Amino acid sequence: MKRITSCVLAISMAGGLMACSGSEVKNYTVSYDGIATGNVSSGVSVHDPSILEADGTYYIYGSHMSAAKSTDLLNWQKVADGYNKTNPVYGQIYQVADKAFAYAGSKNSIIKTDDGGTHVWAPDVIYNKTNGLYYMYYCTTSTFNASNLCYGTSESPEGPFEWQGALIYSGFTGKNIDSTDVLDYVDEDYAKKHYIKGGAYNYEDYPNAIDPTIFYDKDDRMWMTYGSWSGGIYLLEINSETGQVIHPKADEANNIDAYFGKKLLGGGHISIEGPYIMYDANTDYYYLFVSYGGLTSNGGYQMRVFRSKEVDGNYVDMNEAYPEKSAQHQNFGLKLSGNYKLPSLEKAYMATGHNSAFVDTDGREYIVYHTRFNDGGEGHSPRVHQMLMNEEGWPCELPYQTQGEIVSDTGYDKSQVVGRYFVVNQGTDISSEIANPFIVYLNKDGSCDGEEISGNWEMKDGTYYMNITLDGQEYSGVFCQMKDEAGTDVMSFSAVGNNTSIWGVKYLND
Repeated sequence: MKRITSCVLAISMAGGLMACSGSEVKNYTVSYDGIATGNVSSGVSVHDPSILEADGTYYIYGSHMSAAKSTDLLNWQKVADGYNKTNPVYGQIYQVADKAFAYAGSKNSIIKTDDGGTHVWAPDVIYNKTNGLYYMYYCTTSTFNASNLCYGTSESPEGPFEWQGALIYSGFTGKNIDSTDVLDYVDEDYAKKHYIKGGAYNYEDYPNAIDPTIFYDKDDRMWMTYGSWSGGIYLLEINSETGQVIHPKADEANNIDAYFGKKLLGGGHISIEGPYIMYDANTDYYYLFVSYGGLTSNGGYQMRVFRSKEVDGNYVDMNEAYPEKSAQHQNFGLKLSGNYKLPSLEKAYMATGHNSAFVDTDGREYIVYHTRFNDGGEGHSPRVHQMLMNEEGWPCELPYQTQGEIVSDTGYDKSQVVGRYFVVNQGTDISSEIANPFIVYLNKDGSCDGEEISGNWEMKDGTYYMNITLDGQEYSGVFCQMKDEAGTDVMSFSAVGNNTSIWGVKYLND
């Protein structure tokens, strides 16, 4: 598969695009003539968005005590933002600062913040079916491994969420472990042997208590997955009556720690964070989404996904594998998106990541994330894309943010899908490179071709499923008619193979 990545972009007044790779200039010209450009602004800036639907309104909650709401998943209205005592969502957190920030998250914490500021990150809100309250789980954090998972409750999705207590601690040493609840679940000898290394917290083997997300499994049991870099991604069951953690019985052979829970992925301080688990009743799989890379616009931030038939794993990728401690993790996990440019986008999307996901009341599935742009800054904006499962039960993210598209369950006529496509290949790299579009023609005879590329394709009658092979690599995916960022009708495909996603868009007036 030929992948054109950017090192220089020269866009003419007519909309032409030249791409080069390394020192070799490629003679590809992708014309955007006649394609309208859409506004990439969503109206708000919410970092690390987790999503909740309540009575027809969608809420996203993000780091730095931000929140927004929408009724169409496209236009968002700010609900709260920033570290201040008048923040309406977080309630009395500053009134109980001596408890909420006792361990981490402020200049007055036992483990003080590096910059002396306040840090409340990565909240997730769930409606508790047992007691009828909304529960917010979030972290206060001081250093790259010293954090504290906490929770609050509210009668409304807009808060205020009243701080209820701390759940999990990380980053402790032998000197301050008594300030945590760790020794309530493991003995001191075990803690010092496993959790402490060279007098410091053993962050390569045990988690940073950050990025909590809560979900129900198919049997209505509540779970929390969490973790960022450090010792990887972990899973703990939640008591639905109290909202508190259920600490498991230790089982070293199955990677279960009595305090931190079941280890799912990662370790060795590789880039893996922002875990989110979604259950799909149609495929009967649990999907574990994570982000790799550094979170800045040039840090290679990106979304990956693994799946499992059981809630506690094993979670594996398309090659039945997963990253263990210090693994070359770019080789593991289906990469859904990273940095890319498509027609109608006025800027390339950069560092797409830290996602949540959900199934709406009509059974449609969506991925929710934040993106930065190749504009020289670090501004970010939330995005929501629909996902469709391919025949093998792997999620295929549609190329453009959702605008209410509904896939045809009976499929599309061949005349609707043949033609010229702008195609991007997301690859599997973790870098600042941008996946730029190249042209592929889907021909009536089932062949496909472009400049220095060839292959074949097929569609399954009566469904929206499709398969495409380009330069020997097979992908299984879906067709869906939708609108681009400017509101122009396009036929799109999204397909996955060997942990890689490819997207194609065809303008219907071509």
